[in-house]
Amino acid sequence: MTQLSDAITGLLESFDLPGGGTLLSRDMIRAMRVEGGRVSFVIEAPSPEIARQMEGFRAVVEARIAELPGVSSASVVLSAPTQTPKAPSLKIGGHAQPQQGRMIPPGVKKLIAIGSGKGGVGKSTVSSNLAVALARAGRKVGLLDADIHGPSQPRMFGVSKRPASPDGKSIIPLSAHGVTLMSIGFMLPEDKAVVWRGPMLMGALQQMLMQVEWGELDVLLIDLPPGTGDVQLSLGQKSEVDGAIVVSTPQDVALIDAKKALDAFATLKVPVLGMIENMSVFVCPGCGLESHIFGHGGVATEAERLNLPVLAQLPIDLDTRLAGDGGAPVALGEGPMAQAYAKLARELIESGAV
Repeated sequence: MTQLSDAITGLLESFDLPGGGTLLSRDMIRAMRVEGGRVSFVIEAPSPEIARQMEGFRAVVEARIAELPGVSSASVVLSAPTQTPKAPSLKIGGHAQPQQGRMIPPGVKKLIAIGSGKGGVGKSTVSSNLAVALARAGRKVGLLDADIHGPSQPRMFGVSKRPASPDGKSIIPLSAHGVTLMSIGFMLPEDKAVVWRGPMLMGALQQMLMQVEWGELDVLLIDLPPGTGDVQLSLGQKSEVDGAIVVSTPQDVALIDAKKALDAFATLKVPVLGMIENMSVFVCPGCGLESHIFGHGGVATEAERLNLPVLAQLPIDLDTRLAGDGGAPVALGEGPMAQAYAKLARELIESGAV
């Protein structure tokens, strides 16, 4: 399916538009779906007048897509805004709305929560790189940045534009590095604080899970806020989480809080897939000497006590920090850290977790 998606992307890039650019570079593709051999998407023209002029072009694109190997049917629709586009309806202060059944996004096969008891242990860095590694391994991956007070995925993926909302209700997520993305950080200026009480957090979580058009995903990773608060409670009680991964650094202060996160998942009856020890060791780039800045073995000891696997022990690494700040997660590369995340992704896939 990745090969077909790549072929579609390449074809769309080959159509030059008047005035320069392509359908992709000018961000005119919406609601792309590739299911089996069925391909459908929307071309959103800048105005109704331009949409009328593009009908012949639409027909050509649809015909060319249908000719691609592996495509059994193609449907390309033209649309255009009829008025000033509305912002997605994530209203500040909005509470969760009554709904039938559990919060299970249509088309998403598995929900995996990534949590930590303590902030600053690299949970969001692990989430972004694991998402990229799973995508590179052939999985269709989404990443929901549920750390509403401190969203960091927009920076880590190098994405800053606002998601589209064609009807003011559904939200079209963004995409980068093969991962489908949603974060409250896309909706607000980077330096804008989110000052919300618990009910508002629950409402935002509900909207980002259920109003976002996630499409067909093998797994949706949920980057949780640190701690054991309202977001974790709402997710555990109102959704169907298939598994959780707990990230910690080795020192006692972090492990104390990690134990609380593990207990919270147990209370919410969310199975824990294992633990990841982040910043486990620092290797001096000059002399090769290993330094255990945050201690050594604490996560492994706790995992053994709880009969949980240690999924990975990841070093503290300058390239990881630079890549995250630069908007291109280190898992995109071919170096030691990329290989470590590729190994983690491969083992999760082989175990059936994702």
